[in-house]
Amino acid sequence: MIELIKKLPKAELHLHIEGSLEPELMFRLAKKNNIDIPYNDIEDVRRAYNFTNLQTFLDIYYAGANVLMTKDDFYDLTWEYILKCVEDNVIHTEIFFDPQTHTARGVPFAAVITGIKEALDDAKEKYGITSCIIMCFLRHLSQEEAFETLEEAMAFKDDIIGVGLDSSELGNPPAKFKEVFKKAKEAGFTLVAHAGEEADFSYIYEALNLLGISRIDHGVQSIKSAALMQRLKEEQMPLTVCPNSNIELKVFDSYQAHNIKALLDYGLNVSVNSDDPAYFKGYINQNFINLCENLPLTENDIITLVKNSFRSSFIDDELKEAYLARVDLALQ
Repeated sequence: MIELIKKLPKAELHLHIEGSLEPELMFRLAKKNNIDIPYNDIEDVRRAYNFTNLQTFLDIYYAGANVLMTKDDFYDLTWEYILKCVEDNVIHTEIFFDPQTHTARGVPFAAVITGIKEALDDAKEKYGITSCIIMCFLRHLSQEEAFETLEEAMAFKDDIIGVGLDSSELGNPPAKFKEVFKKAKEAGFTLVAHAGEEADFSYIYEALNLLGISRIDHGVQSIKSAALMQRLKEEQMPLTVCPNSNIELKVFDSYQAHNIKALLDYGLNVSVNSDDPAYFKGYINQNFINLCENLPLTENDIITLVKNSFRSSFIDDELKEAYLARVDLALQ
């Protein structure tokens, strides 16, 4: 099964680029930019990656992001992730970034997006990896601040395919951002949102009904509503599930308790993704391997999960078909 996972080409649809900041790069950039970080060495950082919930992770995530200051820093961050894509046979990736995390520190929006975009352009040229960029609003901030960020993004509309919603879920329902999502849709952005990871399934309903999203990030709490499960199945609404993340943030007590197999067996359109891999102990292949070692996934399940990732991507139908054909070729 591990060999199958490694040989299959994949798409990754739920990846926070700031969450791919490995400790080695964190220290290098901290030194370069003369930024104090609350760790003495790399092992000290890794020991801190012991989370009890989403918020304990976010506290460390934002502290780490402080080392990112220049366009070159965002290029280096993205390029390190691309090398992991090469290693794990990811041939298409759709990357989230959090501009508010950086602009609040005085880092120009242009530095963030340009650094990421240049690295992705180089990835296409050197490795043939295709990509999309999705800008996320931080849901613990206000809708007014999200509107300001959307305004800044308009100058880079050609580089940003979609708008998403991430950060502290509990107490920050999708309804809070209804108007800014409406405006983003009018501007031509594709819409996604984190919903139903820690918060209950009502957040998924809000994301669908009030925000009009095309993809649910996480969505694992949907299993607690039979009506929602049926709707998600009928609409084949994509759920970008992140197993390691769910375990590390105590959404499930163990891998054996994870519900991705149940969601898949019900007929939902789920895919496997790594979310914040530097913090959650593994990139996409490791997520697949952890699932296979702990759940009764079949080879057909793995193939379905991989194909779902391409079908649920924001690329055109012709490229989707070409990528699905590459999966079939790898299976021969």
